[in-house]
Amino acid sequence: MGGSVTYIHLRVHSEYSLLEGAMRLKKLPGLCAGMDMPAVALTDSNNMFAALEFSVAASGAGVQPIIGCQVDLHYDESQTAQTGRAQVLRPAPLVLLAQNEHGYENLMLLNSKLYLRGDGQPAHVTLHDLRAHAEGVICLTGGPDGPMGRLLAGGQRPAAEAILIDLKQSFGNRLYVELQRHRSDSGVTEAEQQIERGHLELAYDHGVPVVATNDVYFPDPKMYEAHDALICIADGAYVDQQDARRRLTAQHYFKSPAEMVALFADLPEAVENTVEIARRCAFMAYRRDPILPKFADNEVAELRRQAQDGLKARLAVIPHADSVEAYDKRLEFELGIIESMGFPGYFLIVADFIKWAKDHGIPVGPGRGSGAGSLVAYALTVTDLDPLRYSLLFERFLNPDRVSMPDFDIDFCMDRREEVIQYVQQKYGRDRVGQIITFGALLSKAAVRDIGRVLQMPYGQVDRLSKMIPVEGVKPVSIEKALADEPRLREEAKNEEVVDRLLTYGQQVEGLLRNASTHAAGVVIADRPLDALVPIYQDPRSDMPATQFNMKWVEQAGLVKFDFLGLKTLTVIQNAMDLIKLGGRSLHIAADGATLYQPAEGAVDDIGAIPLDDAASYRLYASAKTVAVFQVESSGMMDALKRMKPTCIEDIVALVALYRPGPMENIPTYCEVKNGLKERQSVHPLIDYILEETQGIIVYQEQVMQIAQVMAGYTLGGADLLRRAMGKKIKEAMDAERPKFEKGAAANGVDKKTASDVFDLLEKFANYGFNKSHAAAYAVVSYQTAWLKANHPVEFMAGVMNCDIHLTDKLAVYFEEVRKGLALAWTPPCVNRSQPQFTVSQGALVYALGALKNVGVEAMRLVTEGRGETPFVTLFDLARRVDLKRVGKRPLEMLARSGAFDVLNKNRRQVFDALDALVNYSAAIHEQKNSNQVSLFGEAGDDLPEPRLMQMADWLPAERLNEEFKAVGFYLSGHPLDDYMSALKRKGVMTLDEVRAKAERGPMVAKMAGIVAGRQERKSAKGNRFAFAQLSDTSGAYEVTLFSDTLELARVHLETGAKVVITVEATLESDQLKLLGRSVAPIDAAVADAGSAGLRIFVEQAQSISFIASVLAQARKEVKSGGRGPVTLCLLDPSLPGEVDIDLHAEFPVNPQIKGALKSLVGVVEVEEV
Repeated sequence: MGGSVTYIHLRVHSEYSLLEGAMRLKKLPGLCAGMDMPAVALTDSNNMFAALEFSVAASGAGVQPIIGCQVDLHYDESQTAQTGRAQVLRPAPLVLLAQNEHGYENLMLLNSKLYLRGDGQPAHVTLHDLRAHAEGVICLTGGPDGPMGRLLAGGQRPAAEAILIDLKQSFGNRLYVELQRHRSDSGVTEAEQQIERGHLELAYDHGVPVVATNDVYFPDPKMYEAHDALICIADGAYVDQQDARRRLTAQHYFKSPAEMVALFADLPEAVENTVEIARRCAFMAYRRDPILPKFADNEVAELRRQAQDGLKARLAVIPHADSVEAYDKRLEFELGIIESMGFPGYFLIVADFIKWAKDHGIPVGPGRGSGAGSLVAYALTVTDLDPLRYSLLFERFLNPDRVSMPDFDIDFCMDRREEVIQYVQQKYGRDRVGQIITFGALLSKAAVRDIGRVLQMPYGQVDRLSKMIPVEGVKPVSIEKALADEPRLREEAKNEEVVDRLLTYGQQVEGLLRNASTHAAGVVIADRPLDALVPIYQDPRSDMPATQFNMKWVEQAGLVKFDFLGLKTLTVIQNAMDLIKLGGRSLHIAADGATLYQPAEGAVDDIGAIPLDDAASYRLYASAKTVAVFQVESSGMMDALKRMKPTCIEDIVALVALYRPGPMENIPTYCEVKNGLKERQSVHPLIDYILEETQGIIVYQEQVMQIAQVMAGYTLGGADLLRRAMGKKIKEAMDAERPKFEKGAAANGVDKKTASDVFDLLEKFANYGFNKSHAAAYAVVSYQTAWLKANHPVEFMAGVMNCDIHLTDKLAVYFEEVRKGLALAWTPPCVNRSQPQFTVSQGALVYALGALKNVGVEAMRLVTEGRGETPFVTLFDLARRVDLKRVGKRPLEMLARSGAFDVLNKNRRQVFDALDALVNYSAAIHEQKNSNQVSLFGEAGDDLPEPRLMQMADWLPAERLNEEFKAVGFYLSGHPLDDYMSALKRKGVMTLDEVRAKAERGPMVAKMAGIVAGRQERKSAKGNRFAFAQLSDTSGAYEVTLFSDTLELARVHLETGAKVVITVEATLESDQLKLLGRSVAPIDAAVADAGSAGLRIFVEQAQSISFIASVLAQARKEVKSGGRGPVTLCLLDPSLPGEVDIDLHAEFPVNPQIKGALKSLVGVVEVEEV
């Protein structure tokens, strides 16, 4: 470091000081270079998140990185007690800098201690921690806000001196008293001068050198206000709360050396010591080669043994896609590459935890990503896809021409993934296994919302501005781009100063980091404690530590990532298989006892053993009855399936690969060629066979590689490099590869123009091409779900619904599939038949008690455990056997509303109103049981009188359905429109199913009836209101769009729960029904003139006739308009010889309300219109 250097910044906060630092790491080296500052320190608050990234970025730009951090020091009473007024102060910051490698290791250990205490306190270190890890570390005392500064500000000079002495004992000549001068607009206060004097006196008294720092949070003074807004976001404050809130000034920016020299002109040694410290810090964090725990003494031999034994076991039970010699040759080839790259240990580690999972009944996916192309992985049971059967390429996974770590992404059952991670922790050591940190950024939309909040702008205005920012892909565009592309946003900023201020601040803070979390799947495993390699972080929501480096930099630090992914579909499959086995059947036996397939000799009864040529499964695909079938649930996928009419697994593989933006434009061609409607196009005779399975279209990345190999003589490794270069559109690489491709093709008799055309074709599809290994693995999982749905539909749907048991919207879709799509038998919620989860009984799906809203599986487990093997007899029997107080009033209300108590008492209203009495009765009984009291009459509670239930009429049918809806989230036992259907039919009103069927023939206008489930209103770009209304009829749920003119007239009728008739324009687009509302009317008004009809009332007992007469007489008296008709009673009393018809010889009002009132009467079995 030359003699002309005058100042080095030693206290800088990057964006990794979350919601605090605004010095962007990528710009920091350039800022230093522009000021002729040859070194700089990074000291983020209580973390080293960016230590390696900063080290690499700075050194790459020719700037010396000084790795440090700001840590909060915790005071204890002993440090302040000597003042005579002990007090506990909040932790205060110190700055620590790594002087050498040992110091860097100590910094990592100290940073880990910040988070791993487990005491629930904010991140901090103690003086004891500093003493233990001071070697190789330079310490700055923290300035006016540091521990000494705070004590001096509080008049506690002896305590400040005690801390200085303690720090000097720990750090010796590596301790510096830190001075800062952040002048505010009002100048230097007397208190600030006293604190600085106190620092200087203590430094001189104890022979400790001083150093001048600027606590840098942002690059220049112009960002101060935006940075203050950032601090407000973090603190939940507002920007207009001025001086009392603000802890920073506009001086906390990246000052030039000249500014710092001038600022400390009276203390030149404090400035000079920054350069001295930079000279002393001669360490740079570096990248490491991958580090793994040693799995075996001779990992090469062990891998060979396991792979060869595993392949032999596989070949004993699977159909061979090629000769045994071909399998052996492929295995040897792969083992050779794995050994030459030094990865046997990696394969053994992955195989070990997957075998453990499978041995413990934890479902594991057949594969994911390019790893499914490895025969070694298949032999080790890491994957369950035979790569020779699917023509998968190992070089797509491990390329001998490009050494990089293999990366197996492993899918586990969602519910049991954690068990596998726990096994890994136990095997290798809890301190050697960790998660990986991730960071959430403040993107443009979020920045606008957050800044708007701290500026106290109206929510509606901020919401509108945020929605003006377009989204590209999954991320919103930058505010700068939004301003360029969206004239409305520019206009708002031009017309209103606060909007301009909001967007200015937003641009300055967008992209800064907002929060830390952990990677959803990534886990690292090391051969030593993790904090010897990286600093450790602990997410408060997790009991497992995580690395402080993110996924990219943790690998650069030498740690190897293993992906433990949770895939819900595996849980669905396992749920279904468990239910099949619970019913006493094997997978190959259907519910009717028919044999679905003959298991191979020695094959286990597992989903992986099912045949891939099941006709019923492909019929299900071709008919697009794929609700809940993995990967093909969307309407677009269903439409593609109808056109494709799949007949083999290769079709599903291709569809998984094709159904993405770009490639999906080739789906029509694939379907037409497959179904003989179009001739397959030849690319070139040399390579046509490669494209045969995809109907002449390049679909997979592997096909790009194979074409380069066959036509131009590339090795598959070289072809993979070509594919990567094409996919990334690297022009220099393309310019170099084209003549090489043409030369190789010429050697195979292909002319230059044809070779160039094929190269262009590959270049186009390399970007679109999909990883076939991944597509094949997920196609197999999709097929497994389709096979279960086609052959074990009840168990499959129960398994699906158990995975989404708390998601009412999804349950509604799945139950509609059970009831209508598959026409399966089902049992409603019942305290005597249902379990907490969905089950199957005698071929019927039994609705889960735990699926009711606001109930919970655990509360329902109390009910079923109390029931045991003996059904409840009465409500009081249930109250005696189940502690209803523990179950809770709200869950009991939901059970009553849903009809779960109907088996004990059919009057739901009576049960609902009696719940308080039942809970008190149950509580008294269980209180006696728990206190071991025995009554004179026997069992505890036998002497307690059963509460009397109030006599009352049940809810009317419409009321029952409404209450049921509250509990279930959709209509289960009927629909509120049931009583209207005859009248609606007479008025020409169509059901959803009828409209859909007719719309398939072309656009149409129709009348539909519905119950309003919800309505969302929006404003168009022109300011006009429109709405989406959700409704349902007896055949399903649907959505109608209403534009402003219709909405203004219809709004009054579209309240939730209202019954309406709506006139719609119906069109079918890509298998989706689009409904545009024209007019809306209340249903009663719409059917008022539907014409008269008579009623036939079926009655169980003669006593009910008087109640019927009362209802009819009242209706005759009160209903003056509407249709009237004759009424006949049909008496079904078993004491009579047969049915007895009683004609009332009069006409009475007939409408849905009267039908409902009659249906609710005790003894009335049914009411029919005639």
